[in-house]
Amino acid sequence: MRKLDAEKRAKILHMLVEGMSMRSISRLEKVSINTVTKLLVDAGEACAAYHDEHVQNVESRRVQCDEIWSFIYAKDKNVKKAKAAPRQAGDVWTWTALDADSKMILSYQIGDRSGMTAMELMDDLRPRLANRVQLTTDGHKAYLEAVEGAFGGDVDYAMLIKLYGESADVQKRNSPGECIGIKKRPIEGRPKKEDISTSYVERSNLTMRMGMRRFTRLTNAFSKKLENHAHMCALFFLHYNFVRVHQTLRVTPAMEAGITDTLHDMEWIVGLIDARAPVPAKPGPKVGTKYRARKSK
Repeated sequence: MRKLDAEKRAKILHMLVEGMSMRSISRLEKVSINTVTKLLVDAGEACAAYHDEHVQNVESRRVQCDEIWSFIYAKDKNVKKAKAAPRQAGDVWTWTALDADSKMILSYQIGDRSGMTAMELMDDLRPRLANRVQLTTDGHKAYLEAVEGAFGGDVDYAMLIKLYGESADVQKRNSPGECIGIKKRPIEGRPKKEDISTSYVERSNLTMRMGMRRFTRLTNAFSKKLENHAHMCALFFLHYNFVRVHQTLRVTPAMEAGITDTLHDMEWIVGLIDARAPVPAKPGPKVGTKYRARKSK
């Protein structure tokens, strides 16, 4: 099978993290949609493995967590009447933990909005931290048991609870109600009141919606498979952490966090893919060669 050169693959991956749909990329680059899909799968696996191995022992002061909604194949309310809906069809939530100072995504989990996924996020986040941190989440109750189970008493934890009122504007039916106030609720340790915030992680949600087409609201660009949704997230987060220069920091989040001192590019991600590719086996003798050689003697 013919393999795309590194420059072409880097360009396709760059288009993916800049919010282009897979079929648009297929048309523009004149490649099969299956080629784009296969590249996304390979990139997702390589990026997830690199993140898991290298985002470790991070010195952080403030960590903010949030969860962002999207859906696979169909929304929950439409799954029953959807044709050929896969087993994972329905609403899906992407949970993220962000370092407020370096803006680095430290951990992420994809699942439902239950306490189980919250536990998975916190259990993954805790060993990646090098020190005690101040942790802030929204008022979702699933965080309470998850934070306690992962950190015990070794965390300064608070919830930022937003109070919403109903919007009188019917044109805003697809938007949350108007925020009419907030409550800062200390839960564990001694969190500083001025640092109880989820502003940075909520801003990163917008970055995700702008950079990943399948998170865009009110379009047909949703994920058809949970696996591809996860691969896209892995690619996007590694690009965001190690490749994309943050406009305010003037370096990548990984450089700001001290994880690396190198500014990587998209060809580097292509290199991660190639490093995981199996080594081609050396061609063996053709069938019947030895037999014909013996017979000729």
